[in-house]
Amino acid sequence: MELSNVERAEVLTQALPYIKKYHGKIVVVKYGGNAMVNESLKQQVMEDIALLWLIGVKVVLVHGGGPEINETMQRLGKQSQFVDGLRVTDKETVDIVQMVLAGKINKTLVNLLQMKGGHAVGLSGIDGGILEATMKDQRLGYVGRITKVRTQPITDLLEKNYIPVVSTVASDRQGNTYNINGDTAAACIAGALGAERLIMMTDIAGILRDKDDPATLIPALTVSQAKELFDQGVISGGMIPKVDCCIEAIQRGVRHVVIMDGRVPHAILMELLTDEGAGTMVLGDE
Repeated sequence: MELSNVERAEVLTQALPYIKKYHGKIVVVKYGGNAMVNESLKQQVMEDIALLWLIGVKVVLVHGGGPEINETMQRLGKQSQFVDGLRVTDKETVDIVQMVLAGKINKTLVNLLQMKGGHAVGLSGIDGGILEATMKDQRLGYVGRITKVRTQPITDLLEKNYIPVVSTVASDRQGNTYNINGDTAAACIAGALGAERLIMMTDIAGILRDKDDPATLIPALTVSQAKELFDQGVISGGMIPKVDCCIEAIQRGVRHVVIMDGRVPHAILMELLTDEGAGTMVLGDE
């Protein structure tokens, strides 16, 4: 439906309080999944981020890239293996992960943001020692557990008015490289930055009371309520680690965390700049 000029002006006016609210604040966006694979959705996500940057929001984009890693490994004749939902990462695999995440995907996103009018700089968790890690589990190989976050490379870029685009690989003090779960990395980075909001883009609408019924979306809940839903089995399967990351981000100092469907066009703008919002917001108990 085409909007008239008057209607467009009205939409912008309604967004004004939210623009004021987030101007100068840090918002971390965790990006991955189907929103990254679908080319038109990728364009819209980059448009959203560029627009937020243009109105003065300090956006940090943290990205994974599981589907592209799988595709590259298949092309190279290497089979992916998973334990408890985490990729088993031997030395050859971690080299592929670093190549795909810190190379191809990171620079593609930086390029897209700049095409949309933003100024972006790509980083990996290794750059400036942003993410320091140790081995999470011997069975998983070079899958890392974050032990330290150094935010200065990110805050330096924010102060210079760039959009930092961070890929989720890390290193230890011996120079080993680790693959880091994207949700965990985003939670740790957002917490260390004291972000106003962390937006976790997923492949579902948010937290549902009935996983088969999108109409049962829970728009907001506290950390305590989330833990109750764990006990009741409402939060199960693949949502458990995602909600765990939301809780960790809140405990690390993030004001609000939102789990949203990255497949919905312009979901980020709906969440930040409208009354309705999008997805499920997780809040601290206070």
